[in-house]
Amino acid sequence: MGVGDRVSEVVAEETRGVAPGEVPGRLCVAAVRLLPVAGAGVALYGAGVPLPLGASGVRAAELMELEGTLGDGPCLEAARTGAAVFATDLSGARDTARWPLYAHQATAAGVGAVYALPLGDGTVCVGTLDLHRDTPGELAAGEVRTAWSVAGVMTAALVALPFGEEAGGGLWSSPQATDHDQIHQAVGMVMAQRGVGPETALDLLRGHAFARGRTVPAVARELLARRLRLDPD
Repeated sequence: MGVGDRVSEVVAEETRGVAPGEVPGRLCVAAVRLLPVAGAGVALYGAGVPLPLGASGVRAAELMELEGTLGDGPCLEAARTGAAVFATDLSGARDTARWPLYAHQATAAGVGAVYALPLGDGTVCVGTLDLHRDTPGELAAGEVRTAWSVAGVMTAALVALPFGEEAGGGLWSSPQATDHDQIHQAVGMVMAQRGVGPETALDLLRGHAFARGRTVPAVARELLARRLRLDPD
């Protein structure tokens, strides 16, 4: 059985009969079955903000949240560049120099390496497949081919998912999608409060969240509820 056939078989097993909102998470579980990794996550990206769609477990979800809060990391870099980004040793000098805060936080959580592959058609990157494992190291050539095959199947599966009401209250009305919308609204509020552009407003939101050990969605909800203002110091 070829790589593509094996990937398609495992993906079909994991997604058969599940609701649309559960498909991204099941695709991540399939990725973990197919590759020597401890966890996987999938996120879409828009305006510099990741929209986590699914994860194989708690730690994979937390890693996506971490990048959303910091605004930096291998998966965000893969989304920005449309190229695969492999952080093969997050405790090593090379990766800690590229993403100092992210590398420190990720290794503290027990993550040794992260492999981020862009999702898209080769010209447009719509998101990333985020893989991690506990120990540092590179993926073998055959494992990289499998990872790309998983990313291709994942892209096709996500594109095929129904939108809006057709999703049966699943994917596109999920808590993650709601968080994403609230972040954009909060960015608009910070722009108005501080008289800054969208990128600076998002940086302020992220900085406030990181300094207080909170997530960006949590801070956004407080802003929208008028319990918080990001006034100048």
